Amino acid sequence: MVTRHSPSPLYCIAHLIKRNNSFLCLFVYFEKTVCLQVDVEMELIGSSYKGDTKNGRMDGEGLYTFPTETKYEGEMKDGMFHGKGVLHFSNGSKYEATWENGIAKQGSLTFADGLQCHEKDWDYCDGYDRRFYSERCNGLRPAGESQLTDLHPPRVIPDGCYDCGDGFYDPGTRVVTSQTGRFLRNADDSEHEWIVRTCRKAWDEVVGVDPEKSVATGPEETSDNN
Repeated sequence: MVTRHSPSPLYCIAHLIKRNNSFLCLFVYFEKTVCLQVDVEMELIGSSYKGDTKNGRMDGEGLYTFPTETKYEGEMKDGMFHGKGVLHFSNGSKYEATWENGIAKQGSLTFADGLQCHEKDWDYCDGYDRRFYSERCNGLRPAGESQLTDLHPPRVIPDGCYDCGDGFYDPGTRVVTSQTGRFLRNADDSEHEWIVRTCRKAWDEVVGVDPEKSVATGPEETSDNN
């Protein structure tokens, strides 16, 4: 059991990321945590820490592991991220930043495939270039083998679910799980609407034209000459 001086508030940083012509909201959670031991399991919150401490708090260089398996590696001060540090996400992406009292003041996100996110003048997947990043790196595939996603072949989506990028979404339970089936989060109304409207789904739908509204198959024109 870990002894703590006082309950620690949970903070959240939200980063809006544009990729594949859609916006993803990246949430980074962290705690102003007080620990009295090095290399101990923080049983109350499911996190762990290995590194330097001072006066019973994380201070110096350390490795903080969240329950989601995201890891922060870098400088600490007074129990918070402070200085230079990197967040390594379980999907392989990373966020390198300069932190001040637990807040990221300046940083950059690199996706697992090596694509770097730019807040301004980002030319990835814009109106002039619709190629996936892997296509930009390796070239387009021959006709008939075009890619549906940046990953080729694409992931197999479980029945009734959507591929929302970082995992699979079940609209019945409104739960997002990782590719290995691990719980990630519950989707609110806004994310549910975005996923259902924009993300790739496990089933095929026949998209056709309403015969009654089609010009090509509309009612035959009448003529006074008939």
